[in-house]
Amino acid sequence: MSVETQKETLGFQTEVKQLLHLMIHSLYSNKEIFLRELISNASDAVDKLRFEALSKPELLEGGAELKIRVSFDKDANTVTLEDNGIGMSRDDVITHLGTIAKSGTADFMKNLSGDQKKDSHLIGQFGVGFYSAFIVADQVEVFSRRAGLSASEGVHWSSKGEGEFEVATVEKADRGTRIVLHLKSAENEFADGWRLRNIIKKYSDHIALPIELPKEVAAVEGEEKPALEWETVNRASALWTRPRTEVTDAEYQEFYKHIAHDYENPLSWSHNKVEGKLEYSSLLYVPARAPFDLYQREAPKGLKLYVQRVFVMDQAESFLPLYLRFIKGVVDSNDLSLNVSREILQKDPIIDSMKSALTKRVLDMLEKLAKNEPEQYKGFWKNFGQVMKEGPAEDFANKEKIAGLLRFASTLGDDGEQVVSLAEYLARAKEGQDKIYFLTGETYAQVKNSPHLEVFRKKGIEVLLLTDRIDEWLMSYLNEFDGKSFVDVARGDLDLGNLDSEEDKKAAEEVAKTKEGLVERIKTALGDAVSEVRVSHRLTDSPAILAIGEQDLGLQMRQILEASGQKVPDSKPIFEFNPAHPLIEKLDGEPDEDRFGDLSHILLDQAALAAGDSLKDPAAYVRRLNKLLVELSA
Repeated sequence: MSVETQKETLGFQTEVKQLLHLMIHSLYSNKEIFLRELISNASDAVDKLRFEALSKPELLEGGAELKIRVSFDKDANTVTLEDNGIGMSRDDVITHLGTIAKSGTADFMKNLSGDQKKDSHLIGQFGVGFYSAFIVADQVEVFSRRAGLSASEGVHWSSKGEGEFEVATVEKADRGTRIVLHLKSAENEFADGWRLRNIIKKYSDHIALPIELPKEVAAVEGEEKPALEWETVNRASALWTRPRTEVTDAEYQEFYKHIAHDYENPLSWSHNKVEGKLEYSSLLYVPARAPFDLYQREAPKGLKLYVQRVFVMDQAESFLPLYLRFIKGVVDSNDLSLNVSREILQKDPIIDSMKSALTKRVLDMLEKLAKNEPEQYKGFWKNFGQVMKEGPAEDFANKEKIAGLLRFASTLGDDGEQVVSLAEYLARAKEGQDKIYFLTGETYAQVKNSPHLEVFRKKGIEVLLLTDRIDEWLMSYLNEFDGKSFVDVARGDLDLGNLDSEEDKKAAEEVAKTKEGLVERIKTALGDAVSEVRVSHRLTDSPAILAIGEQDLGLQMRQILEASGQKVPDSKPIFEFNPAHPLIEKLDGEPDEDRFGDLSHILLDQAALAAGDSLKDPAAYVRRLNKLLVELSA
């Protein structure tokens, strides 16, 4: 062993200490996956070397045969894993092995529940698989040298997982990384060739480079110990290049876990090879759970890009639209050059064609999941529904297809679950109904009990209830579905079309005529607080509501703009009243104009509260209400 220099002892980041504690106390119920994690990391290191060597072939240092080797020593009770990938410098080692080198660390620790099974899924989500080595080892050593650095710039990292680690500079002739696991005495089962071979075949057969184990060669008596021979124990071929009929579900699932650094099986996948004008292979996966950074639109995302089986890019964003950023997978093209860059990808017409086809493939996969596995799709929607709602604005070509995948709560439900598809809504629509009715609001309770729904309840018409912050914005891009237009029941002058009988329409017109005087009195009392006053066709039980002008922003959009510091256009609500309500009848008969004004403003403020809005002058509302209460009790 070379002499160590510049040796220092450093403390782990606080979060890593907590993580190691979980690992050491058997966070994983299945200990053998430590080897999968370390092999997966080694494979990534080799991919990175391949990529960097495209522009700097000298990084290969004359050794272009890339591989991973796993060995063991029964006497020393160790397992060693070595790769000749990109390797790490001293700074890399301190950064990557001393901290959770990823944003969202605080989120990770916050989400730990103490439930081992649940927490083990989080480990995968946050990409901290290296620390799984401490499940089976009471000491871990790492020897590494980054490709391109001199042999004297090797680094030795060592830790017992107890809060600190040592790092020193050493001689290392070969680039890459060697990890030595000093197994706990109870874990000596892993210092065994047969056991390691089975684990590799089970979890890492899909890795597209050789994973080698020492070949057992019988010693001949009287001769020197034979030189160590190695044999490849995995298939070592890119899984996506194999025919679908030759790949098992278990292999697809393991490959997903490798590329996504996830511990759960995917919900669905699609493996496809395209030949003809364009030639490429794709393997796309729908995850079972959302990553912690799903709503950070700038977070790393995209497919792994290979060109003729050579790894080029880890997060190629150009192959799928942003609203499908949760999709994991690989795309391998024969039509791109190996020196492709992100800038070139953004301008290449071949990419546009591939993006269109891959987007359609993902949407088809989701349609199939929704149709064949509705319970699974329900889980998908809970995790990714809000992101899918970005689709109609981003992807005009697939707007109808995306709309078919959307799910909503409705007045027919009683728990606010978003489970109703637009196709289901239309299938149970009333005879003669040619519109899709919806209402947006802040909370399910608020929209479920909104006065705007009174006439719909009376006539038994289903209304979609939209309460996500993005919903009003979404509906500004969704004009129709299956030939039926969308109608916001709180906007404009409600017209139920064929759902209103001629008698109903005639009666409403006559009532409106008889109340023209009351309309004028209320308009005078409320002044510029409203844009218009009219008799309502929406109400059956409440005295008054506020409607939104056809071209005005709704409450959701106003709040989003205000929260982002943008100027909100001026607009005033439309005040509608129910002429049959006792309060309105009392108001109509009120001779005192001051008292009439106070009552009108109280009704206006109550309508605003019912709509989920805040009052512009709460003190004035309280004062008027108290005045009225005093008069009533006198």
